[in-house]
Amino acid sequence: MRKDDWQALDPGSALAAERIPVLVKNILDLAKKLQASDIHIQPSVHSLNVDFRVDGVLQHGPAFPKELAPNVVARLKVLADLLSYRQDIPQEGRLRSMENTESMEVRVSTFPTIHGERVAIRIFRKDSKTLEIRDLGMDPEVYQTLAAAMDEKTGAILFTGPGGSGKTTTIYSCLKRIQAQLCRRHIVTLEDPVEQVLDGISQSEIRSQGEMDFASGLRSLLRQDPEVIMVGEIRDSQTARVAIEAALSGHLLFSTFHAGSSGGVISRLLEMGLEPHLLTSAMRLIVNQRLLRKSCPNCRAEGCQACNHTGFLGRLLLAEVMVPEGEIRKAVLRSADRNELEEVFGRTGGKNLRQQALKALEKGLTTKEEIIRVLGIDGYSSASSVDIREHG
Repeated sequence: MRKDDWQALDPGSALAAERIPVLVKNILDLAKKLQASDIHIQPSVHSLNVDFRVDGVLQHGPAFPKELAPNVVARLKVLADLLSYRQDIPQEGRLRSMENTESMEVRVSTFPTIHGERVAIRIFRKDSKTLEIRDLGMDPEVYQTLAAAMDEKTGAILFTGPGGSGKTTTIYSCLKRIQAQLCRRHIVTLEDPVEQVLDGISQSEIRSQGEMDFASGLRSLLRQDPEVIMVGEIRDSQTARVAIEAALSGHLLFSTFHAGSSGGVISRLLEMGLEPHLLTSAMRLIVNQRLLRKSCPNCRAEGCQACNHTGFLGRLLLAEVMVPEGEIRKAVLRSADRNELEEVFGRTGGKNLRQQALKALEKGLTTKEEIIRVLGIDGYSSASSVDIREHG
């Protein structure tokens, strides 16, 4: 992050209590300017540190006097309707509408530490443009497989990957493609939160401390005569079972699932108690994806004004698809573990993330260091590691 960016945060005599609202507003303004997905406000022994996550990478911001910490945290708690007098418990809330957050959903989480409360702020932009599925940069073979699954009328299409890997963006693009088809289909979503407003699609939101969770909300949505359903996330066995049953009963269902790999999705669903034959019957496709930062075309990773001196501009989607057919289907039916499923996937010609990353590296679209940052070396064979280093 450039020095002139974070210098703009300082509202002057920041130690004065009346300047705290200005400082908090400046932090939110800078996050919006940087298109940050997260803000971390963390007290340490001698300072209050403010960092921003941009394109999946945490960028160090300014360090303010530690004496500011209680007032900054208290201000954010007031804005998020949290208990400002409780510093001993974690709390979660939403930032109420402000001038600089009207087009954003802003979630605030506080957590006590030995140096005071730290705050994590998650930002969802509701006014972001939904990309066409073809514009995501997906591998052509992967796209064709996903497009064929989207044209089906029933089945579950699950997306996995770490937080910030673009799963919801990909699903939104899928829904947009389905909506654009000549044969109109009733599309409904159940999200936490609604990250983008999609015109012509019925979107509902799970509210914290509300009576509706994903499982109960999905059961009720099934009575609304939907054809295509998007569930923000499958978090528990109850939601998983309702989702699989929906996919088996004439609905095309999209959802996300935290597992880390395609095979991990299957093994975790089996651990949740879902029967193997239900999974092979309901599962249409599993998409495992990551986002790689693209080398800035203007400076070739050296850093310039166009890329905010990071060396990267934009991101590249890596996505592998596992279709539970043939040998993979047999492995699921015998309740194979994640490692076996991944081995079968590779042996039967599945194009994995590493192969796509190396292809991007050969084209000069990214760097060796970025591939290792996103995919790591652990979990891959020594040959894979050598490939990455040689291409670097």
